[in-house]
Amino acid sequence: MKLSRRTFLRAAGVSLALPLLDINAVGVPAAKQPRRMVCINTPLGLHPAAFFPEKAGKDYALSPYLEIVQEFRDDFTVISGLSHPDVGASHDSNYSFLTGAPHPEQRAGFKNTISLDQFAADLLHGQTRYASLPLSCEGFGLAWTRSGAPVPTESWPSSVFAKLFIEGRPDEVETQKRRLQNGQSILDTVREQAKDVQSTVGARDREKLEEYFNSVRELERRLAQSEEWAKKPKPKVDAKPPQNVMNSTDLIAKTRVWFDLIHLALQTDSTRLVTLQLLGTSGVPPIPGVSLGHHDLSHHGKDPSKIEQLKKLETEKMKTLRDFLKQLKDTKEDGNTLLDRTTVFFSSNLADASTHGVKNMPVLLAGGGFKHGQHLAFDPKSNPPLCNLYVSMLQRLGLEVDKFGSSTGTLTGLETRQDG
Repeated sequence: MKLSRRTFLRAAGVSLALPLLDINAVGVPAAKQPRRMVCINTPLGLHPAAFFPEKAGKDYALSPYLEIVQEFRDDFTVISGLSHPDVGASHDSNYSFLTGAPHPEQRAGFKNTISLDQFAADLLHGQTRYASLPLSCEGFGLAWTRSGAPVPTESWPSSVFAKLFIEGRPDEVETQKRRLQNGQSILDTVREQAKDVQSTVGARDREKLEEYFNSVRELERRLAQSEEWAKKPKPKVDAKPPQNVMNSTDLIAKTRVWFDLIHLALQTDSTRLVTLQLLGTSGVPPIPGVSLGHHDLSHHGKDPSKIEQLKKLETEKMKTLRDFLKQLKDTKEDGNTLLDRTTVFFSSNLADASTHGVKNMPVLLAGGGFKHGQHLAFDPKSNPPLCNLYVSMLQRLGLEVDKFGSSTGTLTGLETRQDG
């Protein structure tokens, strides 16, 4: 079997892109090394007192939420004080999260602009099978076209899995889908080819392939579990339900499945640009100690009992981010890690959901070859626009860009590594 760094295993109904192999990797110019970007919005914010450190600089004490990701302290920068100018306090700030377009809260007459990911996709188009992957836990996404129209967003992980791995004639695709529904792995279809590849490559590539195949099987298992629960009827009880108890929205499980899929999409270089809108509904997530809806808790009005529940919920959310960063860091590529090659932007369109505030948005920037390990603190009342960070992120993708949205330059204090 003739191999290249970009190898596919193909069979009826399956095209399985493999991770970039080390074959002939020596001497690959740095300019050709893929760089990637993942933008994640948690639309009901993060409790500021639990997220932001008190001290700026490198020797800051970790906040409760940052303690959850402390093993990656040198791989992320936490940024305070940033916001989009001329974006008013409202849930509608979601529209401008990746665009910076002014006054979404006015609705009438509001016209959006191109989002960060689509701006990059226009310039990087053709380098991967999918220029971008706009994803969402609840239907509403983050991606917008140059004319300000919403980009269709994927809300079903099983559809994205099929999009990444299933192809062929309609009958072949349907057959493969049935195999998946019956608990068979797509790896079973290409087992012999996979064995041939593993017997041909060196030890490092064999390890990389084994890690990748395990990731595929684990994701298939999670998708199957999600589908099984979706088929089961909800229990009926002869009692008056308390507030929101019948809402079975599983924020954490949804997030984990999406992060697994994003990891595979990046690992196979199927795309280099991903946006993900996390869940921000009134549903009560199945988290121990949480009995009220997420929206209700985020709008706590300084009620201590609600804040305690909110922190439990957001702690679990931060754990999913930690595990995603670990997936990226554990995946090797050309002597670097996938985290080295991927800028992960985790933030919210709301700085404080309790007041609908949009100043001092919570920002955690990880990976991407930046110099990390610090708290960059700006004055929320006189700060550079968030779009300055977006320009820095675009430049890290290798794009010759000095302006995006409301930017006035790159973000002061954020530097890149020489080896990144």
